[in-house]
Amino acid sequence: MRRSRAILVTLSLAAAAPSVAAYRFALEYRRRAGFPARRPLLETPAAYGLRFEVVRVPSGAGPLPGWFVPAPGGRPAPAVVLVHGWESNRARMLPNAAFLHAAGFATLMFDVRGHGENPPEALPISAAEFGADALAAVGLAAARPDVTAVAILGHSMGAIGPAIAAADDPRTAALVLTSTPADPRRLVRRTFQLAGLRLPGVVAHPLAALSMRVLLRPRGHAPSAASASAAVGRYPGPVLIIHGALDEIVGAGDARRLERAARRVAGRHVELMIMPEARHRWLFEDPAYRGRVAAFLARHLEGGPGPDEAAARAMALPVLRQPDTNGEFSALERPTAGPAVDEAERPARPTAAAAAGAGPA
Repeated sequence: MRRSRAILVTLSLAAAAPSVAAYRFALEYRRRAGFPARRPLLETPAAYGLRFEVVRVPSGAGPLPGWFVPAPGGRPAPAVVLVHGWESNRARMLPNAAFLHAAGFATLMFDVRGHGENPPEALPISAAEFGADALAAVGLAAARPDVTAVAILGHSMGAIGPAIAAADDPRTAALVLTSTPADPRRLVRRTFQLAGLRLPGVVAHPLAALSMRVLLRPRGHAPSAASASAAVGRYPGPVLIIHGALDEIVGAGDARRLERAARRVAGRHVELMIMPEARHRWLFEDPAYRGRVAAFLARHLEGGPGPDEAAARAMALPVLRQPDTNGEFSALERPTAGPAVDEAERPARPTAAAAAGAGPA
């Protein structure tokens, strides 16, 4: 009897070992992927010749530091809320602000909680927090007397947040999603691959599902609360989805998934732009990107320029990438990680003021 009981205990422990290991893995994933490294702000709108106002976005995490850049001439105009990506900050959205200003729009940039000039968070951050903060920024922009309508543009993880905010706030007149992960479980699975974990599907898929739930659990989120596809399916307004065909972080298949989710809403306007030579970042360097975004926003926002004029002005302003300080995402770094990639020196970027001939009077 004792021998049989010992055998049963041994078998039970052997069966439980993979589950214990998986949960420990998920906890480590949450520790590494739920707390972003905060990167310094290297520029302000002044570097682009833009007038700006320092603002505070009143979010559930406390006031978030931001900049409001008024439209040319300070006249009432549509505003675009710009949401940065993971381990980024509001300064990284300045190239988008520059060409949108040239096209005739106001912009609002801010640091998502746990990023930029905000203090670290005690609980892990997910796309749901990006959504809550983007929603607060929409409220701040919509309340301004010099704003006639509000749209949101986000990049990467910072695009999931705008999708969530747009679905929750009817004041969002248009939505632009760039390089956007479509689904949280797919995103977690992709981070495994980027970290060099070669796991068979039978292991990777349930492990990604567990890791996602463990990441979301401390704040009480369901997976749908961090899903761009789910949010886009709830938002009734116009959507522009842009993705690089060579995106090394989020595959272009995610853009097509988002398009399918968006088209389930009958009668809504949906555009998909796959840029054949583009990667994950710096889409704004391509004039076709700038023209497409400006025309889309002008078409759907009241009080702004006409689509053709907005596109021409946005395309005429050369916008170059900033010095890249981000390097690899901290969740993917190893102790022997080398220097940051893509830090090639670039020519000095022209300011919006220097390109006044391409911008509205």
